[in-house]
Parts: sequence; structure tokens; C-alpha cells
Amino acid sequence: MLITDIVKILTDAGIEKQEADIEVRLLIEHFAGYGLTDILTGKKLDEEKLKIVEQKAKQRAKTRQPIQYIIGLADFMGRKFRVNPSVLIPRDETEILVRKSIELIEKNHFKTALDMCTGSGCIACMVAQLTDCHVIGTDISTEALHCAFANMENMELFNKASFRKSDVYSAIRDDEKFDIIISNPPYIPPSMKKTIQKEVSFEPDSALYTKDENGLEFYEKITKDAPKFLNKNGYLIFELGFGQSRQVANIMKEYGFTEIQTVKDLANIDRVILGKICE
Repeated sequence: MLITDIVKILTDAGIEKQEADIEVRLLIEHFAGYGLTDILTGKKLDEEKLKIVEQKAKQRAKTRQPIQYIIGLADFMGRKFRVNPSVLIPRDETEILVRKSIELIEKNHFKTALDMCTGSGCIACMVAQLTDCHVIGTDISTEALHCAFANMENMELFNKASFRKSDVYSAIRDDEKFDIIISNPPYIPPSMKKTIQKEVSFEPDSALYTKDENGLEFYEKITKDAPKFLNKNGYLIFELGFGQSRQVANIMKEYGFTEIQTVKDLANIDRVILGKICE
């Protein structure tokens, strides 16, 4: 079997050619240990390993399970993060949240950050690696926290990032204060579940969907008590779902946040919102 035949397995399943090329390359790198250097030097691809790649491609084509779950890794901000079906797959949009958070941290010389709904820990780990902040990541899922801890270990952030199980602020002590609270919370209304892309259906419902039909449940819960856990002049910053910026801004204003700003993604959609607490 040729590599082009494996690509065809994916394209015949409705996966676009450009995406199929990338996914086959990832499968070959992961399951065959065959990378760019091997291609350039003309190294022959082992037939047995190629069969494994073929099997994994057929699995992807048949189930539409995301390639990141099949190989157990996802690229995010130049790093490879461990992922499994207990955590969301990191997306490019979330990089906007991380970079804006880093900008605020560096500008204000912040030292403490809280990453709520941490999932794989990709936000907490990148903020910890790229700033002087110590970051606490929280999640209600024990399985997600195992994944986050593994990523922290892999990046050797033992003195920079830590994780704990918490339902919103339930495991945060009353005397703990942070300079910035960061969150990419669940924000998809449950009514959208039946129309969601097949690949997304493999991701954990608890990290995707809210119980309310506006997708605002967690913005409300996190914002309501954020002033209690933020230092003076601290910031709250969220990733946004499509069309939610005005409603989330109103929630933030209701609970005392000022200087509210939004940041757009490459599609000119409001993707990140932030506000400052001055009390």
C-alpha cells in the first residue's frame, strides 16, 4: 500500500484532501516513527508499520474520531499536549486567550493566575511556561486533571503549575487571591448538540455544553464570585462562543468589572473578553 492510498481512505470518507494529507503525516510520524528527515534521506517506510497506519486511518474514516484522540497528542502553541476523550482538543482560537492573558500578565507584572475548567491544562501550562506566574488549574473531572498533570510533568513545570479538583470555586480557599482568572468554559447550548460536527461528539459533553439555552451558565457562575478571589486591579478573561460577547459583557458589568474589552479572531468574531476589578 502507498501513502497516497491511505490518504484516499480519508478523502473517500469525506475528509478534505489538505486535512487528509496532514492527518496521514501525523499518523506516519506517530505510529511509524517516520519524519521529515526520513523523507529527505529517502529512508524506506517499514511495511508492517505502514499497515498500522492504514488501520488507524480506517478507524478515523469509519468512526470520524478526531485524529488527536487516535494518536493521543494535540499541537498547541508549538507544543504537543497529551489528550484523550476526557478533555477538549486544544484549538487555535484558544491561543488568542492565552496570548492576551500573557500580555496582561507581563504588562501588570502579575504573579498568580487561576485557570478554571483547565481540561488538558494547555492554558495553565503555556501561561506558566511563558510568564513568571504560578498557575493553579482547576477542573471538576478527575480524568481531565490526570491529563493536565501529565502535561505539566512533561513540560517540567513542577514549581510553576499545579492542579486541583474543583467545581468552580469549591476548592479555592477564601484567603486565596489571584491577579488574573482565565477560563475557556463550556459555552455551547444543549440545543446545538444534535447539529454538532461528528468529530466534536467525541469530546466530553461536560466541557462543551451548558444546561441553559444561552450558553451563559459558566460565565455567570465564574464571574459572580470572581471579585472575591481577585486582587485589586485584577483581571477576568474568557474565551467566547459565537455571538455571546454582549451578554457576557453585561454579566461582567453586573458584578463590578470595568474596562471591558473584546478581542477578535481571524474571522473577525469576538473570541475573547476581559474586564478589570478595581475594588
